[in-house]
Amino acid sequence: MNYEDKKIVAILATNVEVSTVLNVIGHLAVAIGKYSGIEIMGSPILKDKSGIEHLGISKFPFIATKVKMGKLKTAIEKAKQNPYLLVADYPKEMLETRTDDELTEALLKKEESELEYLGAIIYGPTEEVNEITGKFQLWKIE
Repeated sequence: MNYEDKKIVAILATNVEVSTVLNVIGHLAVAIGKYSGIEIMGSPILKDKSGIEHLGISKFPFIATKVKMGKLKTAIEKAKQNPYLLVADYPKEMLETRTDDELTEALLKKEESELEYLGAIIYGPTEEVNEITGKFQLWKIE
């Protein structure tokens, strides 16, 4: 599989503070890594000249973007309708709860239409991911 065949794009809400963005992207990256299968990884272990081992990283590009919350929600909805894409989303409730049990309970109390998303990561074929995220602005600290 070629490096450009697949792509990983993080989409972050523009109104989220940097400290929160780091938390959001960390949690989402773990979720995508867990559910993406082994194809996402390059070499599992890399060794330096000293023989010290380092964990490998994704063999596909990982891009961070930002959009307004409304566009983020639309992107998540479109991505979830595409069977070729893996989507990890981060509703605000994830930030407002401390434990997995609290999060489960909080989400069960809300309809999807009521959720406010802070971020998402979409992984899949580059063309499919680009259809949804291709016009999003790259995320940077301003």
